[in-house]
Amino acid sequence: MNVTVSILAEIPESLYESFKSYLETHPDWDQDRVFSAALSLFLLQNGDSDRRASRVYLDTLFKYPAA
Repeated sequence: MNVTVSILAEIPESLYESFKSYLETHPDWDQDRVFSAALSLFLLQNGDSDRRASRVYLDTLFKYPAA
């Protein structure tokens, strides 16, 4: 079963503007997909190399539903 959790985060306005611009030019990406890819990549690079983070990252990049 795939369970999702909502996160509320504050980001700098300049980052938001770049993010919004990216989404406007890449219609196959949405806010949730970008955040999942970014957070899972951060955890892969800075965490304990958890296989779950690897799975989410790869699934997000290739548009597979996370398992």
